[in-house]
Amino acid sequence: MKTIDELLSEGVAGKRVFVRADLNVPLDGTTITDDGRIRAVLPTVKALADAGARVVVASHLGRPKGAPDPAFSLAPAAARLGELLGSDVAFATDTVGESAGATVAGLADGQVAVIENLRFNAGETSKDDAERGAFADRLAALADVYVGDGFGAVHRKHASVFDLPARLPHYAGHLIATEVGVLRKLTDDVKRPYVVALGGAKVSDKLAVIDQLLGKADRLLIGGGMAYTFLKAKGYEIGKSLLQEDQIPAVQEYLERAEKNGVELVLPVDTLVSGEFPDLKAKAATHPTTVAADAIPADQEGLDIGPETRKLYASKLADAATVFWNGPMGVFEHPDYAEGTKAVAQALIDSPGFTVVGGGDSAAAVRTLGFDEQAFGHISTGGGASLEYLEGKTLPGLAALED
Repeated sequence: MKTIDELLSEGVAGKRVFVRADLNVPLDGTTITDDGRIRAVLPTVKALADAGARVVVASHLGRPKGAPDPAFSLAPAAARLGELLGSDVAFATDTVGESAGATVAGLADGQVAVIENLRFNAGETSKDDAERGAFADRLAALADVYVGDGFGAVHRKHASVFDLPARLPHYAGHLIATEVGVLRKLTDDVKRPYVVALGGAKVSDKLAVIDQLLGKADRLLIGGGMAYTFLKAKGYEIGKSLLQEDQIPAVQEYLERAEKNGVELVLPVDTLVSGEFPDLKAKAATHPTTVAADAIPADQEGLDIGPETRKLYASKLADAATVFWNGPMGVFEHPDYAEGTKAVAQALIDSPGFTVVGGGDSAAAVRTLGFDEQAFGHISTGGGASLEYLEGKTLPGLAALED
């Protein structure tokens, strides 16, 4: 895989460089609530612009249905990119139409443009190779060189991620090079003890990665909504807590395999419960109670790991040489149920080992809860991509960058 460093050494002045970024930021109307993904692509965009390239940045945002939708416009992301660069960023109001062509043609050396949301064109996400290829052909007409730097999208077989690199000289940007280097430390050359903390809502989202980790990790710490399916699999009463009943047989098999393989699979010993799910906008006090993990009342719902579990998980992370964390421990968006996620984040900071926050809600939680991002070894920009890499899958966007 060639990297942007090689491209820069070859010279890019005057060349149109297409940067497939991940500007899929959360929006409240037109207000960006977390600009972490925009910041992540800055090193690549700035390096190219400083070297005199005419930089064309492209991304998806949300899930529009293959047609323009103002709610998913990249205009706010383009404006924020300009603020962070400290220079004007041109914005094309379409992807491969008249505006995109004119905007790119109007770039001078060292200038940057953003084209509109790629998913406003049905060809971007089409499962039909010819339709995707036709869209990739039109995107290729906008550029001389391709730089892949949208790690959060590399697990998608989309036109701008998979088909476009085949049509242009292609290189990995700084972000993708960094992400791949980090993930190799979690798969190829792991320092032990290797501890993985998994949370989030659904067990089904994590089954494949758990399957892989049972042969690689020394300890697995389970939290979040998915923990209650594990507790149910052990025969515990979980009340109204989130449950994927159809996953119980798989979970039981994993519990047995963990014991057989000598992998320490750690479940909550206590949990915070409430009679109803909290209002995440009002964030009014809900006065949760703490109960043992095997004694959740029938009319209550578990919403965060309890204080004893926080201490337990911190102790299990204290001697780790390598840590991977993906998924919050509870409903961290509400202050009553944020302490479990805070405790795991702080335990990673306190750990002497190499710590990786695996993107998605975990990365959002780190920023939302006010932690210093520099205190972690690495914060991934792609939760789904990180998990699929750890599962051992071939990621289309990475395969496309290989020669």
